[in-house]
Amino acid sequence: MRWVKFILSHSIFISFCAVAMCYQTFVLLNIVPARVTYFLVFFSTICSYNFYWLLSKYSFSRPKNLIAFFRRNVSYIVLALFSSLATLYCIYLDPKSTYYVVPAAVLTVMYSLPLWPFAWAISLRKAGIFKTALLAFTWAFVTVLIPAKDLPAAGNLAVIVLFVTRFFFVGMLCAIFDKRDAHIDRMHGLHTLATDTPARALSLIMVASFFIYIAFGLWFRSSFSYDAQLIAFIITGLLTGWVFLLSQRPRGYVFYYFGVDGLMLFSASASWVASYF
Repeated sequence: MRWVKFILSHSIFISFCAVAMCYQTFVLLNIVPARVTYFLVFFSTICSYNFYWLLSKYSFSRPKNLIAFFRRNVSYIVLALFSSLATLYCIYLDPKSTYYVVPAAVLTVMYSLPLWPFAWAISLRKAGIFKTALLAFTWAFVTVLIPAKDLPAAGNLAVIVLFVTRFFFVGMLCAIFDKRDAHIDRMHGLHTLATDTPARALSLIMVASFFIYIAFGLWFRSSFSYDAQLIAFIITGLLTGWVFLLSQRPRGYVFYYFGVDGLMLFSASASWVASYF
């Protein structure tokens, strides 16, 4: 159980989810998978998340003894440094990815700005819905555009439709986590979609996001894919809807990290199974 907590708290599991989303992009766009992309996305995700957790721990505790702070969080520091070096090595192996990694890094920094210890940065904590949308956009950018970077221009429409599908899919998952963390975020003065939106309005936004995700997902599978992938998407959509309904009531740690985040793995797995038909 200790190792499971480590894997979850240090964003290793969510990094595998990011890799799974990249695999799904390769499959759906009929692109030969590039192994270096998997490693690039895996290590860059670990780096960005551990960097964010370190920054948040520092921002909310404001430790006077930095040495003690570093000792308490040495595992986050080591993972962030190691994964950053691994990311740079992946960029060295695939220089073309630089044009996508740099914007993704900028998006990550933008997302973390409200945690920086500067007056102008702290004022950004009122960003609200922008914070949630930015995270969903970053996920779609990394897991769709990086795997699709070598796709010919003729496939642009397919990439756009898949990007919108991924944005609303991940956006809904982000909103579920925002709703769970609303009380803690209010304590820290952070604004998210859940803290700035009444409960009824938030549910309507999430329902709208779900139906947009379903509409674009069906459009993509019916126009750019084949029947097996369409069936896989319908099954994934039904499961996503069920998890959304379950999230309307307080749930435990396992539900959010394996149930909500696990939807990304399930979606990719469904596409993997469908690829054999």
